[in-house]
Amino acid sequence: MYDANQEQTSTSPFSQPIAERIWQAKYRYITAGQVVDHTVQDTWARVAHGLTSIEAPSDQAATNAAFLAAMRDFKVLPGGRILSGCGTKRNVTLSNTFVMRTIPDSVDGIMDTLKEAALTMQMGGGIGFDFSTIRPTGTHVHGLDCLAAGPLAAMDIFDTTCKMIVKGMGRGAMMATMRCDHPDIEAFIVAKSDRTRLRNFNLSVMVTDAFMSAVTNDDTWDLIWDGTVMRRLRARDLWNTIMKQTFSSAEPGVLFIDRINAQNPLRYLETISATNSCAEQPLPPYGTCPLASVNLAQLILAPFTPDARLDVAQLRNLVRVTVRMLDNTLDVSRYALDAQREQAQNQRRIGIGVTGVANAIAMLGARYGSAKAVFLLGSWMQTIQNAAYQASALLAKERGVFPQYDADAHMAGSNIQNLDPEVRELVRMHGLRNGTLTTIAPTGTISMFAGNVSSGIEPIFSTSFSRVVTNPGGSKSSERVMDFAAWQFSQMHGAETPLPNSFVTAGDLSPQDHVAMQAAAQKWVDSGISKTVNCPENIAFDDFKTIYRAAYDTGCKGCTTYRPNNVTGSVLSL
Repeated sequence: MYDANQEQTSTSPFSQPIAERIWQAKYRYITAGQVVDHTVQDTWARVAHGLTSIEAPSDQAATNAAFLAAMRDFKVLPGGRILSGCGTKRNVTLSNTFVMRTIPDSVDGIMDTLKEAALTMQMGGGIGFDFSTIRPTGTHVHGLDCLAAGPLAAMDIFDTTCKMIVKGMGRGAMMATMRCDHPDIEAFIVAKSDRTRLRNFNLSVMVTDAFMSAVTNDDTWDLIWDGTVMRRLRARDLWNTIMKQTFSSAEPGVLFIDRINAQNPLRYLETISATNSCAEQPLPPYGTCPLASVNLAQLILAPFTPDARLDVAQLRNLVRVTVRMLDNTLDVSRYALDAQREQAQNQRRIGIGVTGVANAIAMLGARYGSAKAVFLLGSWMQTIQNAAYQASALLAKERGVFPQYDADAHMAGSNIQNLDPEVRELVRMHGLRNGTLTTIAPTGTISMFAGNVSSGIEPIFSTSFSRVVTNPGGSKSSERVMDFAAWQFSQMHGAETPLPNSFVTAGDLSPQDHVAMQAAAQKWVDSGISKTVNCPENIAFDDFKTIYRAAYDTGCKGCTTYRPNNVTGSVLSL
């Protein structure tokens, strides 16, 4: 069934101490004091065996070998929930990403949603909510004859609950979204100005095309509840409120929600109004999606030489195997709620992404953000998109299409129209096993696990840096880490040899370089992209605002920036 690539042996698979440290803390299976995973190879074997368990007996050996070969040498990195939970007896979900149900505008509805969220967080899922459905502060509650506390009061309760559940396990992972026409939008935008408030939430404003047009034309903008205009203000004033807040504290992010919905392959089934905690996965109510990333840094042949190239054939094969891995994950995973399981089965969303992009680009002698790098990333993502759709079509032939598949509606989407003709024809013939296929997650921890490859499509932060690590029990320590590509170059040429000019870091880049890379990838990604546009501390405010306009104009689905500030601090330091 698969070409299970030849095994590569290594007495020490970890290139750096922090990689083994992360495996020990996050992914190694030890239960009741008994060590199950003695080596990282045992972890891969456990995951492969767990994901293969639903295969037909005649296919299990070959499929297991293919899954194991894909993970070996960190070529395919399943999401952290899969690495830590698959093949264990732990009552955890294998998906990092969830969006909760539409929140009813009632005390019962809010508290029921909170309970469902708590159960999901308890099983390890990161979650997103749309708080636009809760009536604004000060509106009348007829049944109680009082004034409503508003959505931010509900967010405070959710934040406290998350803090309680994840205590001792690190910071919670939640996303709160609100529409740009909700009457409480201004309070939402500045909510995290208080450094102690909503620490377990990321915030994003859902910006519509109509709003962007109103900003451009300097029109007024209506804040609406239940069909009634509650307040009217200048669109540019609201836009500037968003910009000033994110300029000073890196939040809220912006989601171009109309584009998210227009380009959603499942737009004929749903309207999206929330994302997972890192925004790469827009999802419907009760939606979920398991993740995995292909490590491009491990696919470069003859790195740092004139003959350097990416092994495209291996990339296609890895994507093909990963589609099956994640499709199996949907059936193996536990779910906190029956509604989540039902949604997962009905749409069979999966999210294949990439990591090590900046390392791969440096190994090829290109500069991140350059025209060549933009071309390379676009071509790699096009290859991945076509390979994923081809694999899902063949899987549909074998196992059947996802239950809510509508051939005519799905084929009409831009995602299908962008595919190579032969892949498009394959989809037409067999349909698709999976409702969505591609995404780009942040991959921070799994990238460190893989030897500190550059995370997702982010640039190299630094060729060598200190990382603040949270130890068991909550104490902090600092550890020196070297970038994977820089480490590999030093292994080849000696530690004293200067790095090539292709090694540019986040501090060397303009915001436009970041946006160009995000836009190049987005054309070939079904879902969203977790990407931060790093800005110099001294960037002028008017220049800062152009970043968001550029992201909108170049086809991105959202924009998140980071400018060094006193509110958020930094996990990494030079």
